[in-house]
Amino acid sequence: MGSIAFDDFLIGLGILFMIEGILFAAAPEWTRRAMKSALAAPEHILRMVGIGSAIVGLILIWLVRR
Repeated sequence: MGSIAFDDFLIGLGILFMIEGILFAAAPEWTRRAMKSALAAPEHILRMVGIGSAIVGLILIWLVRR
């Protein structure tokens, strides 16, 4: 397929889709409420949560790869 990094990216993307699919299948009402809550949240809060999630993800990847 290519480089190891690209393979890891595709595996991570697959895991993301799998978790998202499980959430929608197992708890559709909770997922719907979470989406409505996200739509109602101010943009700066969503931005901070997104940045925080990205940082946690990078730290997790760094810890695993170390």
